[in-house]
Amino acid sequence: MYKYDEYDQQMVDARVAEFSDQVRRRLAGEITEDQFKPLRLMNGLYLQLHAYMLRVAVPYGTMSSKQLRMLGHIARTYDRNYGHFTTRQNIQFNWPKLRDIPKILELLASVEMHAIQTSGNCIRNITTDQFAGAAADEILDPRPVAEILRQWSSLHPEFLYLPRKFKIAMSGATHDRAAIRFHDIGLQATTNAEGEIGWEVWVGGGLGRTPIIGKLINPHVPHEHLLAYLESILRVYNRYGRRDNKYKARIKILVHEEGIDNIRAQVEEEFSHVKGGVLTLPQDELDRIGAYFAAPAFERLNSSAIDVAREKIINPSYGRWLDNNLNAHQRPGYVSVTVSLKPIGGAPGDATSEQMEAIADLAERYSFDELRVSHEQNLVLPHVKIADLPAIYEKLVEIGFAEGNAGLITDMIACPGLDFCALANARSIPIAQELSRKFAAPERQKQIGDLKIKISGCINACGHHHVGHIGILGVEKKGTELYQITVGGDATEQASIGDILGHGFVAEDVPDAIERLVDTYIARRESEAEPFIAAFRRLGKEPFKEALYGNG
Repeated sequence: MYKYDEYDQQMVDARVAEFSDQVRRRLAGEITEDQFKPLRLMNGLYLQLHAYMLRVAVPYGTMSSKQLRMLGHIARTYDRNYGHFTTRQNIQFNWPKLRDIPKILELLASVEMHAIQTSGNCIRNITTDQFAGAAADEILDPRPVAEILRQWSSLHPEFLYLPRKFKIAMSGATHDRAAIRFHDIGLQATTNAEGEIGWEVWVGGGLGRTPIIGKLINPHVPHEHLLAYLESILRVYNRYGRRDNKYKARIKILVHEEGIDNIRAQVEEEFSHVKGGVLTLPQDELDRIGAYFAAPAFERLNSSAIDVAREKIINPSYGRWLDNNLNAHQRPGYVSVTVSLKPIGGAPGDATSEQMEAIADLAERYSFDELRVSHEQNLVLPHVKIADLPAIYEKLVEIGFAEGNAGLITDMIACPGLDFCALANARSIPIAQELSRKFAAPERQKQIGDLKIKISGCINACGHHHVGHIGILGVEKKGTELYQITVGGDATEQASIGDILGHGFVAEDVPDAIERLVDTYIARRESEAEPFIAAFRRLGKEPFKEALYGNG
């Protein structure tokens, strides 16, 4: 993984010193909260419903055991002994005191971490497939390019104050696990007719108040010109994006109103001026950055299969974990392991200090000192020997993170909701917890199969409810928290936005409503092999609407 050079460290240390002085002035009353707000947002510090919240960047979701241990230490020392992993592959601390923020940032800097550009109208943390560099279906590892984009976008003078926040996601595999079509810019690795690797570029996707699937703006941008092409997109957006209305400020609105052909023409015009210039990526620089992401010292192992059926007889819980939480690896004898942060009845994405430290130990011992954060709020050990799986599972049992539910109905995404967020209209975490308990039975989860539930506490859609196979949106009506249900969303290469089925439900009625949807799917699917999203596309929304509201 990438290591800071002298410039990186100086930049982060200087930012820590600068913000420490700004915090001192705020605590002394020398600046008001209104004056402090833009300063704290540039350093990832929000003022939430009950306290400040600090969002820490995990660039492209990759970190070391040393970094995760530091996050655990910060949670124990300066928060309430836990952190919350987010859909942006970051971590949030919900209860830090303002006076402690400078020390927290100093500790983060000591392990090559920071909170820069995790908030504000800038290019946010660039996300990737959580199995990047390990997945068997990968065309190339996108992380070296993501690192180049991080360096390009960090403190870029033209893009520090965009019309609105800007999000980029990358996928280097044939299967999109990074939701690239729902980002301001989405990048998909591809090859052209000559076999040259480049990037398919999507633009204008997003969720929130106006969910839109991104448009393909260029089917193949060569590696060496990607930076110039992205800068061209950002320049067009910075020039024409609306600053008079924040609800219409995202690039998705610009693309929608101007049309993709018009935007493409302007981007190509801009690109013609910068292509071949200083933004061209020389191969030696690609090689230099790529060297940080060289494959670990894998052992030469025989390809070995796991007798899951036998393990299920001996230890059914372990068998389920093997069934659901492993991903195929590029190297024989290895797999990637998803550590589900979704224990039954737990808050999705939360991990205690002790749990973070234990997972850091596993990464150091069994995964070449490397971890990943997924946008589905789980952690990943990317490079694990099949022979080491029993030992890893035993440790996960000890810390309460051995649930074999990755990709199943209890592996939900949920934002912090009204328990923490000042923007939220309704609670998200209690809904996720009740649904988790409702569908806790392993036999029931297996019967249902691949089904993604995503929950947001407001229209900003931090829980990605629009692209859940079943999405749940919390709204407020006349002082009552209601939950609107959508069906048919999909964040993969078969991107779709869920259909609203009708009026909302009060919190206590949501679990039974979801169960009726599930029962309808099971009763109407063609076979056990037909997943929920395929059945919905075949049947349409009417059977599911009837299940919720009847014929009326």
